[in-house]
Amino acid sequence: MTEILLILLASIVLAFPLGLYLARVMRGAPMRGDALFGLIEKPLYRLLGVNPARGMSWRGYVMAFVLSNVVIAVLVQAVFMTQAWLPFNPDQIPNMRWDTALHTMVSFLTNTNQQHYSGQAQLSYFAQMTAITGLQVVTPMMGLALVVATLRALFGARPEDVDAEQAAQLSADRRVDVGNYYADVVRSCVRFMLPLCLLWAVLLTSQGVPSTLAAGPQATPIDAAAGMETQKLPLGPVAAMVAAKQLGTNGGGWYGPNSSMPLENPTPLSNALELIGILLIPIAVIFMLGAFTGRRRLAGLVFGCMLAMSSVSVAATVWLEGHSATAASPLLMEGKEVRIGADGTGLWAAITTQVSNGSVNGMHDSLSPLAGAVPMINMLVNAIWGGIGCGLQQFIVYLLLGVFLAGLMTGRTPELLGRKLETPQIRPLALLVLLQPITILGFTAVTLAIPAITGTSNPGFHGVSQVFYEYVSAFANNGSGFEGLGDATPWWNLSCTLVLLLGRYPVLIIPLIVAAQLAAKRRAPESAGTLQIETPTFALTLIALIVILTVLQFMPALVLGPVADHLSLTLH
Repeated sequence: MTEILLILLASIVLAFPLGLYLARVMRGAPMRGDALFGLIEKPLYRLLGVNPARGMSWRGYVMAFVLSNVVIAVLVQAVFMTQAWLPFNPDQIPNMRWDTALHTMVSFLTNTNQQHYSGQAQLSYFAQMTAITGLQVVTPMMGLALVVATLRALFGARPEDVDAEQAAQLSADRRVDVGNYYADVVRSCVRFMLPLCLLWAVLLTSQGVPSTLAAGPQATPIDAAAGMETQKLPLGPVAAMVAAKQLGTNGGGWYGPNSSMPLENPTPLSNALELIGILLIPIAVIFMLGAFTGRRRLAGLVFGCMLAMSSVSVAATVWLEGHSATAASPLLMEGKEVRIGADGTGLWAAITTQVSNGSVNGMHDSLSPLAGAVPMINMLVNAIWGGIGCGLQQFIVYLLLGVFLAGLMTGRTPELLGRKLETPQIRPLALLVLLQPITILGFTAVTLAIPAITGTSNPGFHGVSQVFYEYVSAFANNGSGFEGLGDATPWWNLSCTLVLLLGRYPVLIIPLIVAAQLAAKRRAPESAGTLQIETPTFALTLIALIVILTVLQFMPALVLGPVADHLSLTLH
């Protein structure tokens, strides 16, 4: 328990100054390191052919975001399908099959890192360093850029540099400047993400995480009965990838067993560093919210809601996994590291799914049934802390819906910051809420209905959980899974690719569009009748709304999966 509290406290304490620094970076404020960082940023802007000082409308911002993703997708797909012929491949790894390459590309492009392959056996050093680690640095900053643009529209929209006559000829949403996409991504990568990854990589290397370009050595197994005369130990520049995957809420792993592998997570200190790395930036983004917008009470509301949900999630997972009646069975240690233990596994399972990280230090398939249900709920909410940018963006969706419903319940016109929430704003948000159950439950039903494509390793209720978890993880851009599922097939690769796309782009783009529409409206002065959102009452209303929109609508699936699995074990 002490370890859990120290890790959570350290994450919050470190995140506070980091959030203030991030706010300065995203505001484009003058900084001491401008001359140094400019040496890197200016050539990048020239290469991209953009003026970082020129603002964009939401349409231009979204188009730049989509275009950058398409270009990166083509390059990464090419790397995966030609890695056998590229340099830094001392282990002679072959090219990826097209459907596995497509799923892997989309998975890492969407900041999900869901893996239908074993990293050390199916990717070369070159692919790991460029396509994998490169995306783990860039894609979380893309999500951060979208949420910062949304905050500019909601709280600090500034008109573009046009005269009155030109402004009259422009549409309302065109006049709302949400910043420059390329400047937001480049500044956050160069000034924030890369220095932090470098620091974490050095710390992990000091704990024994491999950091080499040499081929792995050959070892002689102690047990000759295994039938192997020698065994190749996979190494590589692991520390840099682990640093990026944890800090960028990416997940995945250099090794198939992920952070349960001693080479990827060798010591108690490395375990703590990786856990803190998961939480650090998502919490920092909340503190950035207050400094960036000047509304510190709003940041307090968001932080309080997320901390309350996080505390319940961690307590439930740790208790169900290590201290409940079902935890007494020694069979539950299957799939877990003895050196980490049940509490350590439960803590990681809760935190990695509160954040869209998805890395593991024990197999979630081996969690007790009800403990396995908590990570599912965390991912369905997807805004307890959430991914970098994505979590706050999802929370803004809940916030806007909460304001709308609270206004209707109290007989007031729904308003946020003096701007009315009307049908054009609520309709896309409602569609966004409906997209989650339609996608997840639809694909789960089809997959379970056709045994030839299901691929479950467990019959009955646990098999339902395996399939449901995989699609929930893909839609939440989390990437963790109930291992044992035979997901390295064309059906799983292609279906999860579609779910990954649906779970990533609408939740980033739609709130920005809605925010730009609100920013274009005339602002009414606040009065005694204005709904106050920065209060404990509204916070409780917001949490209740999140529970209703996520947990309750998926209750039948949860009952058919983990709840029925738990009852079947306790009855027998």
